[in-house]
Amino acid sequence: MAATDFKDYYSILGVSKTASADEIKKAFRRLARQYHPDMNPGDRNAEARFKEVSEAYEILSDPDKRKQYDRFGQYWQQAGNGGGWGAGAPQGGATAGGFDFDFSQYANFDEFLESVLGGVGGRTRSQWSSYGGASPKSSSRSSGFSGGFEDFAGYNRRSTGISLDQEATLSLSFAEAFHGVQKRLNVSGQKVSVRIPPGAKTGSRVRVKGKGKKDGYGRQGDLYLNIELKPHQFFHFDGDNLVCDVPISPDEAVLGAKIDVPTPDGTVTVSIPAGVRSGQMLRLRGKGWRLPKSGARTDQLVKVDITPPSHLSDEERQLYERLRDCRQENPRQTLEHLGL
Repeated sequence: MAATDFKDYYSILGVSKTASADEIKKAFRRLARQYHPDMNPGDRNAEARFKEVSEAYEILSDPDKRKQYDRFGQYWQQAGNGGGWGAGAPQGGATAGGFDFDFSQYANFDEFLESVLGGVGGRTRSQWSSYGGASPKSSSRSSGFSGGFEDFAGYNRRSTGISLDQEATLSLSFAEAFHGVQKRLNVSGQKVSVRIPPGAKTGSRVRVKGKGKKDGYGRQGDLYLNIELKPHQFFHFDGDNLVCDVPISPDEAVLGAKIDVPTPDGTVTVSIPAGVRSGQMLRLRGKGWRLPKSGARTDQLVKVDITPPSHLSDEERQLYERLRDCRQENPRQTLEHLGL
């Protein structure tokens, strides 16, 4: 590594050489937030800057390592040489930072660095200088970094692009969805108790905070429940409104009638106007589905279905025959002159 590649950790953190430990920690937190890969997905420059900031804090947050860096910092440019000291490298009796130091006892500069810095969490210098410069929290020699890193906003070293959120499908009856329900689920071996608010329907998503997957750093994502409603024998949806099909007899259609119609929260009496047509919709305002956010009710649409009797008594048949014989209106009159 060329001499110009020497890293000034104080400059990287933007602090002076006399900065206190608290000032160094504050500078690291600010820069780590700014350049963390999770905050800058796909930005290689930010990732490289984050590595530098992490490496600088790893050294300057440890009083012993900082002291060694202040004393031998100019020789860090020799790191990674791998072989001997190389041409121009310091040998026995060389002066380091104004102090006499015997380098002849080390085979190469990496050995010297390992002696000065020690392994971080059982890793070599080259290993801890990889992504993030982070070392396991359990390592007492790296606790300065791990503690400071986890202090701010819960950020942890982890792979980017991997979501800890989890999804599951929850099937509900119309009654459960309309009134709301408390459910106890088993999701990936985890028991989850969740309250489904009134008004959920197929396509609704319910977020359960902190019940997703866990990682090795104490983080846990959220669980998202995708709601599916079981088919109902009477109701179905038209947008947010409820629709139901109600059969009426021919005489009710001709003469009008009052009939009982089920709604989600009880039966109501509906007036069928005289002369209603099959397929015509009658609107029951405020008798439909619940809206989760406002709690208001949509409308219920009653679709009229004129249904002839399947079995006729002799008297009924005679009356229908009389109606047929005396009927004056031809319902197909408009079709008489149609043709290609």
